[in-house]
Amino acid sequence: MPSGKLKKSAALYASARKILVGGVNSPVRSFGAVGGRPLFVSKARGAFVYDADGNRYTDYMGSWGALILGHAHPAVVRSVSSAARAGTSYGVSCEAEINLAKTLTRQFASIEKIRMTNSGTEALMSAVRLARAFTGRDLLVKFDGCYHGHADHLLIKAGSGATTFGHPSSAGVPRSFTSKTLAAAYNGTASVKKLFARNGGKIAAVVIEPVAGNMGVVPPAPGFLEFLRKITSRHGSLLIFDEVITGMRFAGGAQGRFRVRPDITCLGKVIGGGLPVGAYGARSEIMDMVSPAGPVYQAGTLSGNPLAVAAGSETIKGIGGRRGLARLDALTKRLCDCIVRAARAKGVPVTINRAGSMFTVFFSPNPVTDYVSALECDTEMFGAFHSAMLERGFLLPPSQFEAAFVSAAHTERDIDRTAKAVADALEDCI
Repeated sequence: MPSGKLKKSAALYASARKILVGGVNSPVRSFGAVGGRPLFVSKARGAFVYDADGNRYTDYMGSWGALILGHAHPAVVRSVSSAARAGTSYGVSCEAEINLAKTLTRQFASIEKIRMTNSGTEALMSAVRLARAFTGRDLLVKFDGCYHGHADHLLIKAGSGATTFGHPSSAGVPRSFTSKTLAAAYNGTASVKKLFARNGGKIAAVVIEPVAGNMGVVPPAPGFLEFLRKITSRHGSLLIFDEVITGMRFAGGAQGRFRVRPDITCLGKVIGGGLPVGAYGARSEIMDMVSPAGPVYQAGTLSGNPLAVAAGSETIKGIGGRRGLARLDALTKRLCDCIVRAARAKGVPVTINRAGSMFTVFFSPNPVTDYVSALECDTEMFGAFHSAMLERGFLLPPSQFEAAFVSAAHTERDIDRTAKAVADALEDCI
């Protein structure tokens, strides 16, 4: 168990800061949102990661949800090793790409044809371009608090109101790049109605995380996804589901769980079993717009590379269908119920949002239903809680605004140990 012995992580961070920007290769790894310093991992197996100092942590990050089977799952490792022995990349097609594509089209009712990419960001970027080409329109609607990768036109924040054009939320993004993106309130039907009332004939697509995972977990309000399906269909716009996080967390994805069929589905993370991968798919009429069949250009040397598709196919097989997902759901519910009981016993106001095996602990007495209510939570308390849990050997996402995940590698014993640690950690935070 960690006991403040993070000397090697500290030394590695000092070294990294001299050569890596900010000492990390992705901002959230800095642990800055929880007032900490980066943790450097040396190895991982099952439900556990081990840092450079040899401390073991029960992991509820799972590479941001990608590792639904846990770390270094034997079947996934064997599949990657076997694929690597035959060559790591060809630059031309291989049969394994077809096999994964067939698996994905069986999993998602909305997908007839699919195109592999190297990341979720690439999938979303390509899907938006495709939607614009298919509809002949330029405007895009996205929701505050939903993250769809770092493409310029998707890095926006709301302006003076939810019906305004987006403002760039990153330096280096010209205003002209986001001038075609509109911001609406997640779970806010009124804001979407206003956007369509003003711009209905110009909106190419609405893009959404069907279960938000980047403001913390925020499920859709009853009827909200159905409303989006109806209003986009009425106005001739496409509906894009960003299932990069939710893709394999539910049978048939979030679209299967909520029985709402999008026009385009974007996937990533979990369909590569921890290797870099992404994909977007739709009915044939839409996908046949993509080059070389159609005029919408998108390419990638490593798209559908043999290592990623091997790991992805094995991961999907290993989930175990509805029975495997039901077990994950039950474990996650057990953990969340324990956290609520512990918080109540300590008099700490918490709200836990859960969808399947995704969850977030919000330090707030109020429901969290959108980005505004997520921002009202006590992030300082979350930072203290995160540090207290890390000290006890439990790794949570280092941000109040990221989803936590339970994997198939977690056991009931792991859940019970976590629940006890939560009670102790909350005592430290009061």
